[in-house]
Amino acid sequence: MSIVSLNLAKAHMKLDDYADDELLQLYIDAAESWLGSYIGNPLSIYDPDWKITYGEDGEPIPPPADYNPMPADLKLAVLKLVSFYFECRNIVSFGVSMQLAPQGVTSIADSYREKWFTDGV
Repeated sequence: MSIVSLNLAKAHMKLDDYADDELLQLYIDAAESWLGSYIGNPLSIYDPDWKITYGEDGEPIPPPADYNPMPADLKLAVLKLVSFYFECRNIVSFGVSMQLAPQGVTSIADSYREKWFTDGV
């Protein structure tokens, strides 16, 4: 299950039509896969769906012990990456260095990264 819904991605990019839904879903899946590989953990370790529920006494029921909430900044990184993929889908460059991801995405993801190349084996 995606941590970013198609509707949220469309709202982020201010898209109203349905013409690009399949393409956007591909970009969402690719962005989540790229970000998971970059940080060294699949984004599926986070739970985007848990909602606060209340018992009969009106008190909130605590989350399960293994609950791992989806950090808002990682969700934002996925949205930024989806926008980047969508806006740059036709760009071709020869002899110029291109980014794999926008600076904002990597700066967010760096704080969640498990290993760096200089960490050794």
